[in-house]
Amino acid sequence: MDFADLFTDAGREIFAPTTAAFALAAIGLNFHFGLTGLLNMGHAGFMLVGMYGYAITVREGGGMVLGLIVAMLLAVVFGLILGWPTLKLRGDYLAIVTIAAAEFVRFLGRSSVMKNITGGSTGIRGSDYKEPFESLSPFPSEQITIGPFTMHGTASTSWFLVLVGWSVVGLFALLFWRLSNSPWGRVLKGIREDEDAVRSLGKNVYAYKMQALVIGGVIGALGGVLWSFSAAVQPDSMGRPTTFWLWTLLLLGGAATVFGPILGSIIFWTALVLVRSLAAMFIPETWMAATEREPFSLVLVGVTLMLLVIFRPQGILGNRRELAIND
Repeated sequence: MDFADLFTDAGREIFAPTTAAFALAAIGLNFHFGLTGLLNMGHAGFMLVGMYGYAITVREGGGMVLGLIVAMLLAVVFGLILGWPTLKLRGDYLAIVTIAAAEFVRFLGRSSVMKNITGGSTGIRGSDYKEPFESLSPFPSEQITIGPFTMHGTASTSWFLVLVGWSVVGLFALLFWRLSNSPWGRVLKGIREDEDAVRSLGKNVYAYKMQALVIGGVIGALGGVLWSFSAAVQPDSMGRPTTFWLWTLLLLGGAATVFGPILGSIIFWTALVLVRSLAAMFIPETWMAATEREPFSLVLVGVTLMLLVIFRPQGILGNRRELAIND
């Protein structure tokens, strides 16, 4: 691989469907932490619930629109079940419960008992549910080259998916901006800073927290659906590392900002591709096997992000005053 190929691969990652899917899921997490201060450490669970809801519905002949509705309804139910016993508590209880809940969804999905529904550990093949979405593509079913980038017109990682994915990301970024500047959003910010003060004003803190948890969860589920269009529904792909990546890119771009999740997702995935490619170019096979380059890349990117969090905890676009955790 020469440097031209390296920068082409890195440039493709800027607008890749995976980048868009994680940006969308991080916008949902921004409703939880950025606006409300909720420590949701199981956001991958919302993504996986949305993926299963959509894929199973479409596979059984329910259609694309019904699949999206089912995915969102399952995220609502999942959020209500999570929030009901935990949102009245303080501290890190929500973080503990959400980690366990996300793992419960993952293990339930990969269990042999649910194999006829979820596909067990192998998951659900993309060919079982992608056709209704891909059939909407106005592009020809062939490779299309735009500038230095070549992608398929309709299938999996395609120009059509790029267009739809980033349009959805832009729509929900606009929604976040509008809601965060509304009276409802200002109440959430008040809860993040001092919920006792908000409660003293007669506001139902529990109800507002539940609303934020459900809305962010629904957006996370849609992020999971978007991610599944470029891959497949596989439970282990939405494990604990997925949630940690979401937190990383949210804090990297800046929590409580409109474009923070988007910028964080772009930088995270682009940096990961650059580090992986540079390691393949300059580190001999005798020093590091190909299977070791992926974890090595994650280590280097992680160290860099740790330094950023230490020296600029508000992120690239963030305002330190927006993060109650730094008070």
